[in-house]
Amino acid sequence: MKHLLIIYHTQSGNTGQMADAVLRGCQQEVEVQTRMLKAFDATLDDLLWADGLLFGTPENFGYMSGALKDFFDRTYDPVEPYQLNLPYAIFISAGNDGSGAVREIDRIANGYPLRKISEPLIAKGDINEQHLKQCEEFGLSMAAGLSIGIF
Repeated sequence: MKHLLIIYHTQSGNTGQMADAVLRGCQQEVEVQTRMLKAFDATLDDLLWADGLLFGTPENFGYMSGALKDFFDRTYDPVEPYQLNLPYAIFISAGNDGSGAVREIDRIANGYPLRKISEPLIAKGDINEQHLKQCEEFGLSMAAGLSIGIF
């Protein structure tokens, strides 16, 4: 069985709604065990458990959340000997365009190293039903890809 880890931060609740929908999508794939953690709670052991990663963050001042950055800061050096090379994807709740958050997550992920497997899912403005549907499909796609071995 493959393991999929969702690491996210939410302040206003928008990214939390997205994370819940992503999780619902992941759980449709029964051959993948999914764990969802807030960024402050995720650890090196969680990274070592995972076969794939989904990162969720609000766009804060054109950047990722401080909580997600804290996760990267806490795990970057300890994970280096493992050369993870895990597939990852990003979902963002954006007030603007989300590109700054995507750019910086991608730069950090490159150093782990991690492999980006899809374009980011960026929900602009207030979260609506269409965004949540896209999030479910996003989660299901990642879980299904892990399950059949294409990531």
